[in-house]
Amino acid sequence: MFNPSMKTAMELLLDWRSASSLFATLMLLNTLSSYIPVEIRIFAKNFLSNIFTYLKPTATIIIEDTDAFAVVNDLYGSAQLYLGAHCLSNSHTVRLFKACSAAAPFTSLPDSHTVHDTFKGVPMKWTSQMHERSESGSGRFRNRGIDDGAGRRSLMLVFHQKHRNLVHDFYIPFVLEEAARLKSKSRERKLYTNRPSFPGDEVHRSWTSRTFTHPSNFETIALDPSLREDIRSDLLRFVSRKDYYMRVGRAWKRGYLLHGPPGTGKTSLVAAIANLLEFDLYDLELTAVHTNSQLRRLLVSTTPKSVIVIEDIDCAIDLSDRKKKQMEEDQGEGMMGWPHNTSYTRETLNLSGVLNFVDGLWSSCVGERLMIFTTNHPDKLDPALLRPGRMDKKIELGYCGAAAFRMLVKNYLGLSEVEMGKIDTVAEIERMLGEVEVTPAEVAEVFMGCDGASADGSLDKMVMELRQKKSSPPSIRAGGSGS
Repeated sequence: MFNPSMKTAMELLLDWRSASSLFATLMLLNTLSSYIPVEIRIFAKNFLSNIFTYLKPTATIIIEDTDAFAVVNDLYGSAQLYLGAHCLSNSHTVRLFKACSAAAPFTSLPDSHTVHDTFKGVPMKWTSQMHERSESGSGRFRNRGIDDGAGRRSLMLVFHQKHRNLVHDFYIPFVLEEAARLKSKSRERKLYTNRPSFPGDEVHRSWTSRTFTHPSNFETIALDPSLREDIRSDLLRFVSRKDYYMRVGRAWKRGYLLHGPPGTGKTSLVAAIANLLEFDLYDLELTAVHTNSQLRRLLVSTTPKSVIVIEDIDCAIDLSDRKKKQMEEDQGEGMMGWPHNTSYTRETLNLSGVLNFVDGLWSSCVGERLMIFTTNHPDKLDPALLRPGRMDKKIELGYCGAAAFRMLVKNYLGLSEVEMGKIDTVAEIERMLGEVEVTPAEVAEVFMGCDGASADGSLDKMVMELRQKKSSPPSIRAGGSGS
């Protein structure tokens, strides 16, 4: 009678023999390969590669709108711009968007739709996809009343495997070049602001944007003419020196500190600078940033040809002089010798993070960038923040002088220099401006309140305001709003 255990033993023996045969065969092939000429081995490898290529003929490239750190992928926007201009004319469904100041709508590929393109006779298939956010991530932001968007988008490009080199070396660069041409043809500058961020928020867009349409410019801004021309020449010199910055080994960036009393035109100057250079403007709200790493992520999410502005930086976080602060802490130590502010908490935004943001290693990731800080109290800032290399140019915007006043009269009342020279009230106001501290914003407010009145009536109103201010006590005279 046949014993089942004997059958099992025979099967194991056969399996062992089969494995031994396979191992011996592999060893033999390895030995023989050393005797095969290199040319034949390369030919065989290419032959087998071609066979596998035809067995799996398609290759796929995924282009996401942002990376894991919410850095915007320029290739995604460029591809959508290219597809809208070249491939969607006969499409049954398109996504249409028009900015308020744009001349024409912008067409892009909707989610879950496919369109076809041809490059040098090679067919390309583009598909737009939407990736929903996880419930946990979306819920975290809903609980805070923040709309974090529907999800992340991507484009999927499918083509024949044998055209991989053509796509990588020629088609993708062609898409980028066409998109750059279309962008320059209809340039629309943006005003960005950072979204509120929270610990663990690593996948959401860092910035939201609107079309930048501020009218301030260097022809109408109320500044002393010599200061205005000095700033203009410095800016134009900066944008023309890319090769110089590369040659001396410095990041292509420049820092400005605008300081002065409220109402002296700091914000208007920032807008005029952006308009002069035709740069995008990033309005960074530091109170919405909680850690140094979040600040660094915001920096790398900006684009070249941009102005990054932090207004009233002395009010955003504690950037006061560290030496003075240390002396105060040493004097205020408690009975046990511990400083009152000693704490052990998670990472927070601090002076070190801001200094690295301005000129650390990460600051060189984005070229052709101007960084502007504004403050009413420069004496409150740590000297490390103000040194050359961080703040390269310090611009003090003071109270309204004769030149700034004449520019305001020209803008608001429409009088020319010749006409102003014939009005005695203008000379009286200029004399009083040397005795009374009044900001350009206050002068503009007077003229705005006289809208519709004659130029003489507006100037008489300005004289009255200056006389009242001169006779007011200093406590009432101080103040003002805006920057």
